[in-house]
Amino acid sequence: MILENSNFVVGIAFVAFLALLWRFDVQGLVIRALDARADKIRLELEEAKRLREEAQNLYASYERKQQEVEGEVQDIIAHARREAEEAGEQARRDLEVTVARRIRAAEEQISQAEADAVREVRNEAIRVAVDAAADAIAQGLSKAGKDRLIDEGIKTAADRLH
Repeated sequence: MILENSNFVVGIAFVAFLALLWRFDVQGLVIRALDARADKIRLELEEAKRLREEAQNLYASYERKQQEVEGEVQDIIAHARREAEEAGEQARRDLEVTVARRIRAAEEQISQAEADAVREVRNEAIRVAVDAAADAIAQGLSKAGKDRLIDEGIKTAADRLH
C-alpha cells in the first residue's frame, strides 16, 4: 500500500534522515567546520597581507639603498675628476718648471759658448798682434811701416772679434 510506493518510502526516509541530522546537530558541525575553514582562510589572508607589506618595505629599502649607492658613486666620480684635474694641473706646473730649468741651462751653455768664443777671438787677436809686432821688429821697418802693421793687426783683431 503506502509502503509499496517507492517515492513515499524515499520521502519518509529523507524526512527521517533530516530529523536525525537535526537531532545530532549536524548543521552545527557543518557551520563550525565552515567557520573554522573561514578562520583559517582569514589567517592565511592576513599572513599573505603581512608578507606583502614586508616585501614592499624590503623593496623600498633596497630602492633607498640603491639611490644612496648611486649618490655615493656620483660623489666618487666627482672626487676622482677633481683629483685628476689637480694631478693634471700639478703635472703642467712641474713641466713648466722643468722647461724653465732646461731653458736656463741652455742659456747658460750659450753664454758660456759666447764667452769661450770671445776669449778665443781675443787670444787670436793678441797672437796676430804679437806676430805682426815680431815681424815689424824683425824686418826693422820704419816708423810708418810699423804703424801700418799695428793698424792692420788692430783691424784684423777687430774683424775677428765681430
